[in-house]
Amino acid sequence: MTSVRASLSSRTASLVALLIAVLWTTPTFGLLLSSFRQEDQIKSTGWWTFFSAPELTLENYQEVLFGASSSSGQLASFLINSIVITVPSVLFPLAFGSFAAYALAWLPFRGRDWIYIGIFALQVVPLQMALVPLLSFFSQGVEVFGLHLLPAWNLEGTGRFVQVWFAHTCFGLPLSIFLLHNFMSELPGELMEAARSDGATHGMIFRRIVLPLVAPALASLAIFQFLWVWNDLLVGLIFAGGTAESAPMTVRLAQMAGTRGNEWQRLTAGAFVSVIIPLVVFLSMQRYFVRGLLAGSVKG
Repeated sequence: MTSVRASLSSRTASLVALLIAVLWTTPTFGLLLSSFRQEDQIKSTGWWTFFSAPELTLENYQEVLFGASSSSGQLASFLINSIVITVPSVLFPLAFGSFAAYALAWLPFRGRDWIYIGIFALQVVPLQMALVPLLSFFSQGVEVFGLHLLPAWNLEGTGRFVQVWFAHTCFGLPLSIFLLHNFMSELPGELMEAARSDGATHGMIFRRIVLPLVAPALASLAIFQFLWVWNDLLVGLIFAGGTAESAPMTVRLAQMAGTRGNEWQRLTAGAFVSVIIPLVVFLSMQRYFVRGLLAGSVKG
């Protein structure tokens, strides 16, 4: 083990890792430069020629975000839709998953282990298998959060958002419960017993003891769920449609790639518009993400 650790921390290993990182990020860097270049330059020369005659413009981003015609992109409204879809789709699985994980970890009741095994098994079920049952469920007309939901093709506005929230929450709960249960079950039992001896209820223990201790796990799970929902195309396309009223940005980018595939200046700018918010979220929660990944790896 010591020899393996020494070889991985040697100068040669560091140089190889640096080389891999450069090769990995070079295409992304070229795409970033292309998003700031003129249309004629993008279509006539490669991005590496930028250094011989540097010239940058923000017209591509202005056009793809606020273009007058639908063919130009108009990503601003789709960007807002993605935010409206993603934030609740992250908070709901975190909240419900936390409650369920605490119950499965610290509340003794009959059939608890079988319920946990069933939730674990749900992770191997492809979400495509649940699309038809969910569509059938919504087609019957149900009431969620006070909104009477009809088939997706008959809905407009907030109703479509609720359907997407519901779908992403269902798909995200098995992993949320599984991960949070693993973290919560590793908490010292003596701590829980001491809190109960002092008269603390399960609600107080969950709010004042468990949540602060599993905050790194919650942050890690929030990042995973955020990236999953933000980059999702299938669920957004089926349950939110393809209009600017409710569709996420991934749907619009897919439409641009299919109908405007030769407009490289718009596609490159649109790609980086979709990257900005996930990058900010990841960088702002990076330290919690690392702590969450390392939690439980060392005991004592």
